[in-house]
Amino acid sequence: MASAKKSKKSSGVSFGKAFFGDSRKGDLSLSFFAYVMILLVVGIVMMSSASYAWAYSEHGGDGLFYAKNQLKNAAIGFAAMIFFMKMDYHNFKTLKLPILKKFNIAGLLYVAGLLLLILALAIGNDEGGSMGAKRWLTIGPINFQPSEVAKLSLIIYFAYSMERDGKKMNKFSVGIMKYVVLMGIYLVLLLKEPHISGCILLGSIGIAMILCGGANRRQFLLLGTTGIAGAAAYLRYQAGIAGSYVATRLKSWRNPFEDILGDTWQTANSIIAIGSGGLFGLGLGNSRQKYLYLPETKNDFVFPIVCEELGFVGALAIIIVFFLLVVEGFSIAVRCKDRFGSLIAVGITTQIGIQTVVNLAVVSNLIPNTGISLPFFSYGGTALIMQLAEMGIMLNISQQRYYPDEQQPVQKKKGRLRRADTSQTELKNA
Repeated sequence: MASAKKSKKSSGVSFGKAFFGDSRKGDLSLSFFAYVMILLVVGIVMMSSASYAWAYSEHGGDGLFYAKNQLKNAAIGFAAMIFFMKMDYHNFKTLKLPILKKFNIAGLLYVAGLLLLILALAIGNDEGGSMGAKRWLTIGPINFQPSEVAKLSLIIYFAYSMERDGKKMNKFSVGIMKYVVLMGIYLVLLLKEPHISGCILLGSIGIAMILCGGANRRQFLLLGTTGIAGAAAYLRYQAGIAGSYVATRLKSWRNPFEDILGDTWQTANSIIAIGSGGLFGLGLGNSRQKYLYLPETKNDFVFPIVCEELGFVGALAIIIVFFLLVVEGFSIAVRCKDRFGSLIAVGITTQIGIQTVVNLAVVSNLIPNTGISLPFFSYGGTALIMQLAEMGIMLNISQQRYYPDEQQPVQKKKGRLRRADTSQTELKNA
């Protein structure tokens, strides 16, 4: 009788329930959702203010051109966030296409990211004024950065592969070399663009996931030291080539006011904008540097305008929200019930955290200018849509966390410690 009831219950499972999962209602991380929405709303407002003068100049007096486009992108991204929030993230490793049965979605994403990076080198363009760098790909009416897709592709595939490797991750050939090679293929293609900031971001994501995935820490430290030394040697070599991408960036970084009418114009005006804001800022919309003094105020250099209009207090408040978002993201990763979801959360959170830190460091001239955007603030359809989609995945993972009420106190039995999980009891009683 019991088995009959069980089979009847299982046969009644709908496709929607199988695809979107069956999580405990109320498990969604409301704090994470709140941080995302705060950054999204404030980001759109500040990008609209920062881009007004440039939009007015470039688009026939339409000062809200970029703002309207960003609102459209935000709407699409929000829909993507809701979709992935409802979709069971386990589908990335369990679902397979009827034609390519040997590959799941995780594997196909890695291949897709690889192909897009190759296409960017072959037929890409330098839209955005990136000193001839082929970072953008135009397919019909769609213009996007393949590197944005590559980030999520690498995260999901690494999480799937690391979970599958399990205890083998402790072996050097599997836990380190395998993933260094897989990541290295992406990095070589990004270097060819060139996209140094993309390499830094993708490399940081990969390193964080390899470390959290179970790699031998001593071997990891040794290889990491070697990698840092190699990267430093490469940058030193490039810096010695007059007129190279790296040499130009380093020159502007070392002396931001040396060639203020030339190569250092952007960096110098960024510093001026940050300093002009003072403690409480000039007020929303009252920035002076956005009036065609500071380039790329809609993209990488939106935060200096934030500092100028909202001051130190406003800028600090935004930084705190970013910090809280990252902390909550790692909390979701730590408390996730399965290794796959935990590693995805690590990768996505690392991406947001590193990208934010690097952007803030660039606009304040702590590091050389690298062309990296600020999450939720910088203009860009692909970036914003992908970021919100990732936030949807994070929210879905947050519904699969351990809770204190799911575990019973530790009991002693025959000299051994045993912990019973009440979740099994809940399933039986359901």
